[in-house]
This record gives sequence, structure tokens and C-alpha cells, in this order.
Amino acid sequence: MERPVDVNGVELCTESFGDPADPPILLVMGLGGSMLWWEEGFCRLIAGSGRFVIRYDHRDTGRSATYEPGHPGYTSADLRTDAMALLDGYALPAAHLVSVSAGGALAQLLALDFPERVLSLVLISTSPATPGDRDLPPPNSAFAQFVRSSTVDWSDPDSVIDYLVGYTRMLAGDQRAFDENEARDLVRADVERAHDFAARQNHDLLADDDKKRGPLSSITAPTLVIHGTADPMFPLAHGNALAAEIPGAQLLQLAGAGHGVERADWDTINQAIVTHTASDA
Repeated sequence: MERPVDVNGVELCTESFGDPADPPILLVMGLGGSMLWWEEGFCRLIAGSGRFVIRYDHRDTGRSATYEPGHPGYTSADLRTDAMALLDGYALPAAHLVSVSAGGALAQLLALDFPERVLSLVLISTSPATPGDRDLPPPNSAFAQFVRSSTVDWSDPDSVIDYLVGYTRMLAGDQRAFDENEARDLVRADVERAHDFAARQNHDLLADDDKKRGPLSSITAPTLVIHGTADPMFPLAHGNALAAEIPGAQLLQLAGAGHGVERADWDTINQAIVTHTASDA
């Protein structure tokens, strides 16, 4: 059942799965994505393996606090402190952070800023969050062309759905079959559930983080990097860089997987998460 939690003076929509006595996992979605992208079946799979799982809507997604499109009224730092305040709302001193895409960047910064609250990190389909001389490859040409050439009318739900289905298709990469009906059902549910779906654009307007902090090599949380070999947004070199820079990090490559958590990989990812978080079980 969904549960609103007041954090930093705003209300975020959350949902938990499993026994609160089990080791806690906070799922951190990428920017522009509501908690629906942590699909319920995936959450229940992890919970069934003996973990207490929490998913939530970022500000301007789903049923969380929503701002006027073009005027977010908050910063990227607020999204990070939201995550820590959610732990307070569930009376958790710390949790394992499982993150995807830009949520992985948030998780890395949380591990640097609040190390005592991060039991471990699982970083899926993401890239290093701090500056560095890495020379990492850009998104592949097909994905970049889609982003440059596609248009969407955010006031028209059908236009939004068509655009996001196409975007999801591109994120899936080119090595596996794409289930358009499955993607369309998820996108439609996300659009219909949101207070104002157009407000998700506010995440594109958030100011870059300018806080001085240590390098990724100063992360002390045990870290697992999971990366698809066919990720079109962050090619595999991004995952390799993370695993190389964070001390003791392990790398799990998903053959043929694109960007995100695909149903075909649920069992593999769940087992990896359960194994990685076992020290706190």
C-alpha cells in the first residue's frame, strides 16, 4: 500500500514490501522516473528473498509533491536529502541503496555525503558522479539521434506516451527483442498516475551539484556495479570506470542488456542484490 511521508516540508509518495525487520533496501530511481519503474513484481521478488524494500516517487514524479513545469523550486541536493529523510520517515538509521541511471549518481553522492547511513551500494546502468579525467564514450549514435530529433507535446497524454515508448525502446538497446505492449502499459500507467506528468521536465532544469567532496575512491560502502553490455546511454566503459574507482567494487555484466532493469534480468539482479546485502541479513 502506498504511504505518504513528509520530508523536508514536502510530501513524497512511498511504498514498502516485505518485513520491516529484514535488512532495508531503498530503491532510488533515475531522474524523471516514478517508482513504477521499479516494477512491483521486481520489488516483491527482492522482498521474498528476505529484504525490506522501499520504493518512492521523486518530487515531480508520480504522486509526490509536484511543481509548476519550468519552475522546480528545489535543487538536486534536495533530492538527495529527500532520500535520507525517507529513511527517517521509516525509522531506519541506514539502508542499502539500490539505484539505476541518474539515481546511481544520487546514490554515489549520498555514499560520499552520508556514509554512516549507506550500508552498501548497488549501481545499475549508471556513470561516475564526480568529475575526473576518464574519457568515457558518449551515448551511441542511434540513441543520440533519437534524443535530438524526437518531439513531444507534454500537454497531450497520447503524444507523451508515444514519445516515452520510443525512448524506452532506444534505452533497451539493439541486442534483445523489445516488448512494445509491455512498455506501453507501464508508460501509460505512469502518465495516468502522475499529478502532472509534464512536471517531470523540471528534473532537466536542476542545477549541477557544486559541493566539494572527495573522489569516488573515498567511498567506503561495499559496492556492486551492474551494467548491461548493450547500454546505449552509458556504454559499458562507464560501469567499468565505476568498478575501477570505488575500492573493492564488484562488477556484474548483463550480456545483451540495455539501460535499466529488464524483466529478463530480474532473477539475476535479485540474486546479486541478495548476495551483496547478505552481511546485514
